[in-house]
Amino acid sequence: MRTLAPGTLAVSCQAGPENPFHGPAGMALMAQAAEAGGAGAIRANGPRDVAAIRAVTDLPIIGIHKLGDPAGVFITPTYDAAVGIVAAGADLIALDATLRPRPDGQPVARQIARIHSELGVPVMADVDTLDAGLAARDAGADVVATTLSGYTNGRPPTGPDVELVRQLAAKLDCPVVAEGRIRTPEDVRSVCDAGAYAVVVGHAITNPMDLTARLVAAVPLS
Repeated sequence: MRTLAPGTLAVSCQAGPENPFHGPAGMALMAQAAEAGGAGAIRANGPRDVAAIRAVTDLPIIGIHKLGDPAGVFITPTYDAAVGIVAAGADLIALDATLRPRPDGQPVARQIARIHSELGVPVMADVDTLDAGLAARDAGADVVATTLSGYTNGRPPTGPDVELVRQLAAKLDCPVVAEGRIRTPEDVRSVCDAGAYAVVVGHAITNPMDLTARLVAAVPLS
């Protein structure tokens, strides 16, 4: 099985319906470009995108399946949500492991146990706080990521949550992955210095609409 190696920079290849890159073909091209640039893994959403990406790369794929209400638990919210992405070729399942209620009413430990025993793949817990990270590890998560920091309570900060990476790395006996608002080489170095095992970057690489809008906003008005 493909595994997430230490020091990996993973690229999150996702695009919403409003983005011209939306869909399996666009995400497969994005993943190929990321691999050509040196990415060591890909994070992808949904069975169709995962399958298209698996067809063009042998890199490890962190699979997610966004379902339900984006305001709640919707990153691989149930065991059933994980089944299709494993069948499509995901090597690792990422799921929301915040302390919020889950849509099926099951504890996250139950979902993780079923993914381990029935699908045979490791689990990455996307968390928002230190407490959630500790609970996720106790629940059986193999990897803990800072993906949801700033997105479950209040306005997200502008940069990566370096302090949460540091806290998790100091307390956990499993790999800690830094994800969320990592945009520059300095951001990557800061989370690595804080103890990140690997780093996931999304918009700063794979969203040309966002990159263009930010640069356009910097052009002085004439």
